[in-house]
This record gives sequence, C-alpha cells and structure tokens, in this order.
Amino acid sequence: MRQAFVMQLKKGYEAEYQKRHAAIWPELKALLKESGVSDYSIFLERETGKLFAVQQVTGSSGSQDLGDNPIVQRWWAYMADIMETHADLSPISLPLEEVFHMD
Repeated sequence: MRQAFVMQLKKGYEAEYQKRHAAIWPELKALLKESGVSDYSIFLERETGKLFAVQQVTGSSGSQDLGDNPIVQRWWAYMADIMETHADLSPISLPLEEVFHMD
C-alpha cells in the first residue's frame, strides 16, 4: 500500500531540510524499515515550501504512526525549527487520498 501526505517547510530552509535528510540517522532509517516503510520519497515545491511525501507501506501503518517512538520524537525536535509543527513538535501533516495510479 502507498501512503502520501503533505507538510510545510518554513521559508528559507530548503537547503537545510535537504542537508538533514541526506544525513538521516541510521537508527531512524532502521526503525522505518522495521516498521514496514520502504520506497519513501519527499518532494519539495520550492515556491510554497510544500513537502509532498509518498511511501510504500507493508501492513496498515506507516511513518505517520510512529509518534510514540523516542527516536521519532527526537527527529521531530531536531526538525521543529524548520517546519510547521504541532505543540508536541510533530510535523503538521495532512494525509492525501489516492485518486489515480498508473502501474
């Protein structure tokens, strides 16, 4: 199953966002894979700062369901200064409904 969602990057942090993800923590990457998340991509719309994420998920949950994990909570805190977040520092994320897929 594929899951997609959008998030919001703060203006001027495009390069920093890419830099942090280029050096994603090995323990976070391992957690995602162990949780059934694969083929995970994030795209940036530079003019608006919108981030579009899509991931392949084995099972019924994806990265957006790992918020209780301490590794994920540390990542949220690490990213909070450059993204729009909730009070708990989780990114404001809106799920997207798949309306078309060409295989």
